[in-house]
Amino acid sequence: MRAVRYDTFGPADVLHVADLPEPRAGRSEVLVRVRAAGVGGGETAIRAGRLRRVMRHRPPAGIGNEFAGHVETVGDGVRHFRAGDAVWGLMPHLTFGSTAELVAVPQKLRALAPANAGLLEAAALPSAGTTVLTALTETVRLRQGQRLLVRGAAGGVGCVAVQLGRALGAHVTALAGARHLDRVRELGAGTAVDYRTAGPGTLDSFDVILDAVGTDLPAYRRLLAPGGRMVALALDPDALVRTFVFIARHRNVVTFSNNPSAERIAELTRLVESGALRPVIDTVFPMDRAADAHRSLEAGGVFGKHVIEVSPERR
Repeated sequence: MRAVRYDTFGPADVLHVADLPEPRAGRSEVLVRVRAAGVGGGETAIRAGRLRRVMRHRPPAGIGNEFAGHVETVGDGVRHFRAGDAVWGLMPHLTFGSTAELVAVPQKLRALAPANAGLLEAAALPSAGTTVLTALTETVRLRQGQRLLVRGAAGGVGCVAVQLGRALGAHVTALAGARHLDRVRELGAGTAVDYRTAGPGTLDSFDVILDAVGTDLPAYRRLLAPGGRMVALALDPDALVRTFVFIARHRNVVTFSNNPSAERIAELTRLVESGALRPVIDTVFPMDRAADAHRSLEAGGVFGKHVIEVSPERR
C-alpha cells in the first residue's frame, strides 16, 4: 500500500510516498481504507525534530493522526462496525501514520462518520474536534454567558473552538489575521480582532482563554478574570522547558495530551450532524504533495485545516 513517510528528521522535503506491507486487523481492531487524512498543526515541528526532547517519536515514521474512510475488515471481538461502514477517528495516542491507504486501529478510537459530511471534509475534524471538545466541556467547563478568548482562531483548532464556544453559549472573541476576521465571525465569533494590531494590553478580561498559538502565555494569562482559566493547546517548540515550568507554576493554566474515548468521538459526530459544528478546510492536497501541505503550514495564513486525499471516492 502507499503511505506518506519520512526516514529522517528534517524540512518538508523529507516527506515521500512509500510502498509498505498492508496491515491487518488484529483483535478488537478495525482495518480502514482511508479516504483522507487531516494535517495536524504540530506535525511540522515533530517532523523537523523540534520536539525530540519531549516525544519518543523517531523516524522512520508516517504522518497524520486522524482519518476518515470505510471499514475494510474487522478483527475478532469487534461488534459495533462492519465492512463498508463510513467511519472517522484517530491513531493510538501519540502515534502517527493515518496518511496511508490502509490503517488498522483499535475500535475504541473510531466512530461512525457524520451522515451530513463527506469523508474528505470529515477528515479535518477528529483530532481538533475532540481536543477542543475535551478542553471546553471537561477541562475548563465553559458555561453559557462566559467570555471566551480564542487565540489562533483561524487555525484548525481555533475554527473548532469558535464554533463550539458559540454553541455552548459563550461570547467568543477571536484573535486571527486581518484577512480571516470576517470568516471567523461567520463561524460564530461575537468579536474578531487582528492579532497583529491588538496585543494583550488592548484586550478585556476573559473567563476562559483557549490558546492555540503557544507563545507569550504569561501576557495572555494576565487577561484572566478572577476564577478564570487558560487552556494551552499549543506549545512553543523553542521554549519547551520554560513553557512547562510556567504551566506548572500557575494552577489556572492547564494543558493536556488529547486521547479521546469512543464516546467522545461519537459526541463529535453528533455535534456535526446537529449543525453545531462543521469542518473547515483550507486546501486538499494529493498524497504526492504532502510536503507542500507541510510547507504551507509552516508559512502560516492557513484557514482551518489542510487535508490530504489518500484514496478516490467510492462510487
